[in-house]
Amino acid sequence: MAVSRRHAVRGYRWWAVALVVTGVLVALATLAVASLTLFVARTVVIPPKRRADDTRVISFDPDAATVTLSRSLDALLPGEYSLWFTGGAGHARVGDIVGETGVSVTRTVITVDFGDLTTARRGRLSGWFYLEPGEFGHPFTDVEIETELGPAPAWLVPAAQPSGRWVIQVHGRAVSREETLRAIPVFRDAGYSSLLISYRNDQNAPASPDGRYGLGDTEWHDVDAALQYAVDHGATDVVLMGWSMGGATVLQAATRSDLAGVVRGIALDSPVVDWITALRYQGELRNLPNPIRSAVLVLIGQGWARRLTGQLSPIDLPRLNFVRRAGELQLPILLMHSDDDGFVPSTASHALAEVRPDIVTYEAFTVAAHTKLWNYDRRRWNTAIARWLDSAVD
Repeated sequence: MAVSRRHAVRGYRWWAVALVVTGVLVALATLAVASLTLFVARTVVIPPKRRADDTRVISFDPDAATVTLSRSLDALLPGEYSLWFTGGAGHARVGDIVGETGVSVTRTVITVDFGDLTTARRGRLSGWFYLEPGEFGHPFTDVEIETELGPAPAWLVPAAQPSGRWVIQVHGRAVSREETLRAIPVFRDAGYSSLLISYRNDQNAPASPDGRYGLGDTEWHDVDAALQYAVDHGATDVVLMGWSMGGATVLQAATRSDLAGVVRGIALDSPVVDWITALRYQGELRNLPNPIRSAVLVLIGQGWARRLTGQLSPIDLPRLNFVRRAGELQLPILLMHSDDDGFVPSTASHALAEVRPDIVTYEAFTVAAHTKLWNYDRRRWNTAIARWLDSAVD
């Protein structure tokens, strides 16, 4: 009897230990999931301080004007691109692929604008190609847009002849107005003045009170200020052009600004038409389980989570869904997106084009990747804009 009782006590102790250990493991797992969810949510709304050099610079041959890079999807994209290297201390422009191996890609070097490419070890490829508007040989002015947060710098490239037609260019997330320089020539040829703006939380623009992105739900106020500047300086017919998150931003401005009556059309390059679709896709790229992807949307979209994410206000994700809000859109839209975007899926863009074929002109690219449509096929990109301006806007 005593032996059985001892066995029972020992068995009870083992069960108790097992329950405690299991509880601890469950608690740790729950904490890990919660921490990962919060980390991803904060990554979405916190502006990054720098871009990672994700490409290895293997060698540079100045005599042959070629650079050899580690093999990647970006390195294998046809076209012409910027190569930032040594943490942004250097910049070159690269062109055609002239060779490749299983681990490397060799491309022509068009120019080395600054920095020492011979000593570079790491860099990153970018769709930016131009560094400032003076490269086109047209007059331009550095101006300031008076936003509700303070002055934000912009470039103004006037039309060749006096005109009330303006285009306001709005760059994407975590980049700057240099991204939009590629569009100056085609709009100037069509008689437009180009206003290339910065917005809150850009490196050289005012920070928002919380220092967080609104994914277009707050940034549109700065586009509204740019519209006011354009109108004050003679604009009568404005096209809003948005790149990536800039697409979500100009769609908000076109439907929420008191000055929307002056807008005649919307041009979109690789846009975020629906943030829920885009964020779920990016979660898949990170191999995040579906519950974590859903929880991230809750954290950035609910008021109770503001203390966790640092947001002043939650992001109204349904309001940023223009597939659902397609009926509210009345302006002609040029929508250009690559089915191989790799960052913002083209599914929502296709959906918007399907539900509003009366106003959407859709240019479906392949291979071109995210906001690199101009780089991949400059002639097609320029032609699509020129034809749309001529047929749908003018």
